[in-house]
Amino acid sequence: MNKEKKQPTVSVGIMSDREVRFTLHGEYISMQCSVTGEQSVTARDGRLIYHDQAYDELIFEPCHQDDCSFTLHDVTIGVSFHWRRKEDQTFRGAVKFIIENGNVTAINIVPVEDYLTSVISSEMSAKASLELLKAHAVISRSWLLAQIRQKPAEAATADSVMSDLQPSLGDSDADEVIKWWDRDDHVNYDVCADDHCQRYQGITRASTPTVEQAIGETWGEVLMHGGQLCDARFSKSCGGVLEEFENCWQDHHHDYLEARRDGEDEQDFPDLTREDAAEEWILTSPAAFCNTHDPEVLSQVLNDYDQETTDFYRWSVEYSQDQLADLIARRTGVDYGRIRDLQPVARGTSGRLYKMKIVGEKRTQIIGKELAIRYALSETALYSSAFVVERHDIDADGYPAKFVIRGAGWGHGVGLCQIGAAVMGAQGYDYKKILLHYFVGAQIEKQY
Repeated sequence: MNKEKKQPTVSVGIMSDREVRFTLHGEYISMQCSVTGEQSVTARDGRLIYHDQAYDELIFEPCHQDDCSFTLHDVTIGVSFHWRRKEDQTFRGAVKFIIENGNVTAINIVPVEDYLTSVISSEMSAKASLELLKAHAVISRSWLLAQIRQKPAEAATADSVMSDLQPSLGDSDADEVIKWWDRDDHVNYDVCADDHCQRYQGITRASTPTVEQAIGETWGEVLMHGGQLCDARFSKSCGGVLEEFENCWQDHHHDYLEARRDGEDEQDFPDLTREDAAEEWILTSPAAFCNTHDPEVLSQVLNDYDQETTDFYRWSVEYSQDQLADLIARRTGVDYGRIRDLQPVARGTSGRLYKMKIVGEKRTQIIGKELAIRYALSETALYSSAFVVERHDIDADGYPAKFVIRGAGWGHGVGLCQIGAAVMGAQGYDYKKILLHYFVGAQIEKQY
C-alpha cells in the first residue's frame, strides 16, 4: 500500500511580516508560470504585492516534491520565549501567502508525516533514542490530528496570533482577570510553527535515519481514549508531578491527563494544591525521571538554544522592587505601583499556580491562568508557574526591596514530560510504556 496516498496534509503558519523574502530551490509553479530563485511578497493596502501586481492569495507549488524546497528568510523562532531569535528556515511542500492582520503570512502546506519528521527533529535532537522519538511521533501526530478535527466553526471570527502572544491582561478595573492561549487562535491555517503549537522548522534541523525509522514504525499511530483522539500535550520538564489540562486551558477535564509522579512509583506524590506541600516540594529536589543533569540524556531533548537553559528542574530569578513593579506594569498593562506581595491563590496538581494575587500600592488583582502568570513575571515567559516567592528587606510600609522567585519545571507540565521521557528511553522503557506513563488509560491505534 502506498503510504503517501493515505496521509492527510497540514497547513502550518510559519511567519508574518510586512515583507516576506523567500528563495525557491528547484522549479515551482505559481499562476501557471514556472518560478525559481529569490522572491519577495509585500503587504500594501490589504493586498499581496508580488512583481508589482496585487493579489489576495498566492501559492507556489513544487513541480517535483523530492527535488524542491524553499527557504523563508528571517523567521522569528521562540516567539515570547527567553531564547527568541531570527533564522532562515527551509521547507518541503508548497508555500501559500495571504494577508492577515495587515501583514503577509507565509503558510507551508505539507503531508502530515513529513511535518512530523521535522517536528521530531525540531522539538528535540534528531540524535535522541529510537523509543523517545517513536513516543514523540505518536503524541505529536495525535495532538495535530486532534486540533484539526476539533477546530471550532466559530474560529472564523477569531484573531490569529501569528505574531507575539499579547501579554496584556486587559481589564484594569476587574478584581480577577483569567486568560489563556491555545491553538484555536489560529484561523487561516491548522497550526503555527512555534512553541505555541509544536516547534516546526522544516528541513532546517537535520533529520537522521533514526527519526525516519521512528516515523515509519509508528506511521499513522495515535493515542485514543474513549473513542476520541487524545489532546496529547507535552512540555520540557514537569518538575516532578504532572499538571492537569483544566489548570492551563479550558475548564475541561481529560481523564488521560491526570496527576501522577514522573517516576516509577506514579502515585507517590504529595497534594501540591496545598500551599505547605507545594512549598516543600518546590524548595527541595525530589527524585523524578526529569530530575537529571546527564548531558547525554539532555542532549537528546534540548537543541543548541534550549541548552542555554542550564537549570530547569529547579530554578530561581531575582528582581528588585523597581524592576518587578516596572515589569508587571508593562507585561500586564496595569499600573500596580510598588509591589507589596505576590500571593498564591490556587495551585494545580503539579504545584503550578493558575491563580495569583498581585498586591500593589495602587491596586490588588488576581490573574491567571498559568501562562498569563508566567508572562507577567518575565520579559518573555517565566520557566513555569510552579514557584514560591521570597520577600527580602521589607521596609516599614511593608514593601520588599527584593523578590526571589524559586520555581520548578519548564513549561505547563501537562502530558508528556520530554526530559522525563528521554530518561525513560535511556533506562530501557519502550515507546508504548513511555506513552502510557504520561497518558493514563490511553490506547495506541492506527488511523491510516
